[in-house]
Amino acid sequence: MEKLLEMAQRVADQAEIFFIQDEADGASFENARLKDIESKDQSGISLRIIKDDKVGFAYTKNLLDRQEFLQNTLNSLKGGVEAPLGFSLTRDVPSLNTYDASIESLSNSTLVEECSRVCERLVPRTTGQVNLSASRGMARRRLINSRGTDLTAKSSYYSLNVEILYPGSYSAIHRPLVSKKFVKAPDRYIHFLLDLYNRSLPEVTVPTGRMKVLFLPETLYALIWRLESATNGRSVYQKVSPLIDKIGENIFDEKLTIDDDPLDDRLPGARAFDDEGTACRSLSIVSRGVLKNFYYDLFYARKMKASPTGHGYKSAMWGGETVSFKPAPSLAHLCIRPGERSLDALLGVMDKGVVVAGVMGAHSGNILNGDFSVGLSPGLYVERGEIRGHLKDAMVAGNIFEVMQKVIAMEDTLHPTYGGTFPAILFDDVSVATKS
Repeated sequence: MEKLLEMAQRVADQAEIFFIQDEADGASFENARLKDIESKDQSGISLRIIKDDKVGFAYTKNLLDRQEFLQNTLNSLKGGVEAPLGFSLTRDVPSLNTYDASIESLSNSTLVEECSRVCERLVPRTTGQVNLSASRGMARRRLINSRGTDLTAKSSYYSLNVEILYPGSYSAIHRPLVSKKFVKAPDRYIHFLLDLYNRSLPEVTVPTGRMKVLFLPETLYALIWRLESATNGRSVYQKVSPLIDKIGENIFDEKLTIDDDPLDDRLPGARAFDDEGTACRSLSIVSRGVLKNFYYDLFYARKMKASPTGHGYKSAMWGGETVSFKPAPSLAHLCIRPGERSLDALLGVMDKGVVVAGVMGAHSGNILNGDFSVGLSPGLYVERGEIRGHLKDAMVAGNIFEVMQKVIAMEDTLHPTYGGTFPAILFDDVSVATKS
């Protein structure tokens, strides 16, 4: 990397090199039987240069010829893409506990044994098909640039995801379990899956209408995507965000406080610096319903004459190879402050309503405007505080800037899931449409 940086400095005003190495192993079960075991070990390197206020970019998974790689980066300058003001000079970043060495000795056989153990606990106590997967992984990142930044990080993770499918359907009760090291699935985790599935097993129909709707943590990303899009520095710069000039104003119910905290290393994924080398920090997005901040990478911070917030990540909504992406503004460590009620207590205040336990089509609707219209996969019907069964062919729709003004209560427990760490949230007066 140092040799490549030295070469790039000779022909560019500034240069930045990003390296990542990923190792992962996984086992998957279908209908409680082993289906697949897979392993992955890959690495890649990307180069960004700034020359004459334009940015060039190239990446490779196999650096065989530095000169050719550098020339590819120079050739990309012809695109005329405007550069960020400059790359970060970052020397000191917080020391985080992101790696557990025990993950190195975690074998595929242990993953299979744990999946088998969970199946043995679930299958005799439910009629639904049990699918699950377990995986472990390690990642190493290094970023150096011509300004003197030289940062490295190492991380580990273990994950288990279990789903119980309803008969004749791909709809399922599910919940991920994640940690920096291997942990056996606790009894409370298994009990949650069994209890929610078995209570909701009957198929029911309900009329279309407005009612209380409880989003489980696994489904809140369908709403949070809209907030992420509206507070993205790119959306603000392009003047397509509905939240322009709304800093300091109430946009949600005062019960909602939403932060992005990449420094919280209790769970895997914590970051001391982003993929541009900017130091990470906790950032308040919404505090007691009031909009506090937008978030930026280097480029959009320049365009908005703002300070970069440490949110320049190589990521995309639909996934892909990390090394192939250019950094862009992204919220990767969201947390919604929990409430004071248990999940059962939230169900208990629902006279009539629906639990959103899974969603289809979370991308549907005008995301930038906050609109959503998502299928329930599954939706659970609740009447007088009791789950009566699950729904087919149902959906919920609305706008987050209306729905999230009507929070009845929130769960007292946080759950790591896709999009962040969230509690279940109960909203009032949400539109529910059913086939009936």
